[in-house]
Amino acid sequence: MREDLASISKMGFGCMRLPLIDPADPTSIDIDQLKAMVDVFMEAGNTYFDTAFLYHGGASEAAVRQALVERYPRESFTVATKCPAAFLPTKEAAHATLATSLERLGVAYLDFFLLHNLGSTRTATFDEYGMWEFAQRAKEQGLVRNIGFSLHDGPEALDELLTAHPALDFVQLQVNYLDWDDPHAQARRLMEVADSHGVPVVIMEPCRGGRLCELPEEAAAILAEGHPAITQAEWAYRFCWDLPNVITVLSGMSTLEQVEQNTASYRARRPLSADERGTLGRAVEAIRALAVVPCTGCGYCVEGCPAHVMIPDVMEMLNLEAMTRNPAFAKATYGWRTEAGRASSCIGCGACEAMCPQQIDIIHQLEVAAGKFE
Repeated sequence: MREDLASISKMGFGCMRLPLIDPADPTSIDIDQLKAMVDVFMEAGNTYFDTAFLYHGGASEAAVRQALVERYPRESFTVATKCPAAFLPTKEAAHATLATSLERLGVAYLDFFLLHNLGSTRTATFDEYGMWEFAQRAKEQGLVRNIGFSLHDGPEALDELLTAHPALDFVQLQVNYLDWDDPHAQARRLMEVADSHGVPVVIMEPCRGGRLCELPEEAAAILAEGHPAITQAEWAYRFCWDLPNVITVLSGMSTLEQVEQNTASYRARRPLSADERGTLGRAVEAIRALAVVPCTGCGYCVEGCPAHVMIPDVMEMLNLEAMTRNPAFAKATYGWRTEAGRASSCIGCGACEAMCPQQIDIIHQLEVAAGKFE
């Protein structure tokens, strides 16, 4: 990893869940509270801020300008933002986001520029719009210092992208202790692929969208017994902070208290001991025991599916709802994880059930998922 990237604090500020004045209006960011949060974060020696063109309905970047850029010397912080090309109607609209982001943020250059949310069918739009070449030109022009992408897909997709685009400076991946050895998420394999290409990682979702801070009692009791003084969030962050080849670990903080707790945890951090890793392992086992579908993610079911339903992903969402006991979170995740093949597309032909080594009643489970998530 380059020396300048290695020197960045391993705790990053994710600006996608900022404090609101009106909870019903995602653009009503409480700037005064955000300023206080930024001050605590910066005073603790942290520097990395992650936002995006679409966060908070487009208001996040302007909020970062008010709370950070206009109040601190430019060289004292690093800022990242993202272009959501797959959600934009034209190539021109996608390219124009960079100039808009620079204006919203009030900066002459971005430290990190990401192509946002690659994976599945979304990746093709970035190719079609020439976003890889656009990002490289922006770097050559001095508008961007590091280019990369965020990915919501598997290790095979990551390997293909890093092979096709060897000049990238970094990648942003979802990594946490629950996903580490999960047969669907495969966070460990994602990290190994990035390392094999010599590409450093920004970790997102270390608390899995906050779900690892709101554990079911079966898992929460295990962590509390193992170390009662450590919060559930700290368990999650400590797992990620000391992983190799990591630039920073993003924390999507919403309150001043969260910033104070997380910065204090980071200052006092120490590597997980063998006993603590064992405790985390038992907590993961307790969470997975709540799963309702015995799917291993082998993928045999999808090979002959005429409707191209993303069956393993659908099964994972059913298990995610059961393990987190958070239907809203599972439904939101289902929305983007299964966009290439919803459960409701099933025609009931039975080809999947004939191929399933676990003999899962897939057709019924797809009906359940469609009712829950669509």
